[in-house]
Amino acid sequence: MLTNKIIKTSRTLKVFALAGIASAVSMSVQAEQWRGWNIHPPSYPNSMALESFAEEVAENTDGRIEPKVYHNGVLGAQPDAIEQTRNGALNFANFNMGPMGPIVPATNILSLPFIFQSPDDMYRVMDGDIGERFAEALEEKNLVALSWFGSGARSLYNTDHPVTTPGDVEGLKVRVMNNDLYVQMIDELGGNATPMAYSEVYQSLKTGVIDGAENNYPSFESSGHYEVAKYYSLTEHLILPECLCVAKSSWDELSEQDQGIVREAAQNAAVEQRRLWEERAETSRQRVLDDGVEINEVADKSAFQAEMQPIYDDFVASHPDLEALVEDVRAAQE
Repeated sequence: MLTNKIIKTSRTLKVFALAGIASAVSMSVQAEQWRGWNIHPPSYPNSMALESFAEEVAENTDGRIEPKVYHNGVLGAQPDAIEQTRNGALNFANFNMGPMGPIVPATNILSLPFIFQSPDDMYRVMDGDIGERFAEALEEKNLVALSWFGSGARSLYNTDHPVTTPGDVEGLKVRVMNNDLYVQMIDELGGNATPMAYSEVYQSLKTGVIDGAENNYPSFESSGHYEVAKYYSLTEHLILPECLCVAKSSWDELSEQDQGIVREAAQNAAVEQRRLWEERAETSRQRVLDDGVEINEVADKSAFQAEMQPIYDDFVASHPDLEALVEDVRAAQE
C-alpha cells in the first residue's frame, strides 16, 4: 500500500512539474518583446527614464510585454527610426519633435523659433488639451504619443566667437537638425545652415567643416562638442518637447488593461525624465564651464525674435489650416 502511495505521489508531482513547464513555455511564447529606440547614451536623463518605463511595463504586465531600450542610436538615425516605428519594425521610441515635422506637419509648430517662452510654459501647453491635439496628429501617422519629455532650451555654440546679436551669426556654417524651419532660421540670421546627422557633428566641428551647432546643455556636454566649440550663447531659440511614442500597430495589439499599464508607465517616465533633466542640465553647465567654455548671456532676445517673423509668415501662408493652432499655443502662455 505504501509503495502504491509513493508511486501515485510521484506521478502527481510529475504532472504538476509538466504543467509548470508548459505554463512557463506558454508565458514565454506569449511574451511580447518590444524594441525601443533612443539616440542618447545610457547615462542621459531620457535614457534612464526609458529604462524605468521598460521595467515598469515588464513588471506590471507580468512579463506579457518585455521592452528593451537600445541606446546611442544603434538602431539607426532618428529619421529612419521614426519610419521604423511608424511601420511597426520598432515598438517604441523617444523622439525629438524637430525631425518629426516632415512627417507630421502640425509638429512643425513646435519647431517655430521662440514659440515657447520657457520650458515650464512648454510643459503646461503639452500636458493639456493642446498637447492632445498634437498627439492626435501623430496618431494619424501611426505614432501613439503617451507622454512628453523635456529637452531644455536649445542655444547656439561655435568655435570662433560668442553670439550676442543676430549679426554674430552672419557667415557661420551651423549644423541643424533635418527640418526646413531650422535651415530658414539660420538663413534669416545670415548664417549657412548645414543639416547633418548628430553623430557627425563632433568631427565636423573639429575639422572646420562647420563652425557651430545648436543644442541644449546636456547634449552639448555629453556629445563632447564643448571640447572643440568653446562659445555657448544663450539664444534659447528652441524649446522642443519630445515624445515617448509607441508604434500604433503595437498599441492596437494590446488589451485595454495593458494599454493602461503602458500609458501610466510612460507618464511616470516623463515625471522622472523632467526631474533628471533639471539635475543633469545644471551638472552639464558646470562641467563645460570648468572646461573653459565661455557661456554668454543674450541681453536682448527680441532682436533675434524680430528676425524670425518671416518664418511665421511663410509657415502660416503654407499651412493656413494650422494658423489657429499656432495662435492657441501662443495664447496658452499669456
